[in-house]
Amino acid sequence: MLLLKDTLKHKGLRNQLADLLREKGITDTNVLNAIRTIPRHLFMDSSFEAHAYQDKAFPIGAGQTISQPYTVAFQTQLLQVSAGQKVLEIGTGSGYQSSVLLFLGVNLFTIERQQKLFKQTQLLLPKLMPRLAKMYFGDGYKGLPNEAPFDRILVTAGAPEVPIALLAQLAVGGRLVIPVGEETQVMTLFERISHSEFHKTEYGDFQFVPLLKDKV
Repeated sequence: MLLLKDTLKHKGLRNQLADLLREKGITDTNVLNAIRTIPRHLFMDSSFEAHAYQDKAFPIGAGQTISQPYTVAFQTQLLQVSAGQKVLEIGTGSGYQSSVLLFLGVNLFTIERQQKLFKQTQLLLPKLMPRLAKMYFGDGYKGLPNEAPFDRILVTAGAPEVPIALLAQLAVGGRLVIPVGEETQVMTLFERISHSEFHKTEYGDFQFVPLLKDKV
């Protein structure tokens, strides 16, 4: 049975974590408020609760991890979302990054390829967030062409190359944030300038679990 317990101690730890992320360069107040508000420990096995508010990634099963809080905050800040925007997330995972996006008021579409994680998060997320996400089980490489275009697209796994399908599903004026690379990934921002033109900016090295295609 899931016990959705959030204490004053948890809230204090979240405040400390948000302060740490601010010291590390996260400046978006809305993103920091999301870190202060969302109970990250509820997205992890309760036996590992002591690790929940440390700034590190942690295994969640199925070969996946809950991302390091700094990485979640950095990607979200880079995405520059506004309430009401249509956002596609590739890699639902534990649902923590999804919750940050929902906290910011977006219209979220999210895809997960690991069935066990998909089912777990499908049950958990509505219990934690009043705003609902549209969740899909499938291959993130393909995106959701029937729902495109998207104002923002966020990829939460390391991609050897940028999926052409995701670039095609990005609205003009939209932003795609994706870690690109094999062993280590470079956080990369693509801004769609026109139907045929994209502007690319790189933001340094990160490390993610791999984005696998055709594995569903």
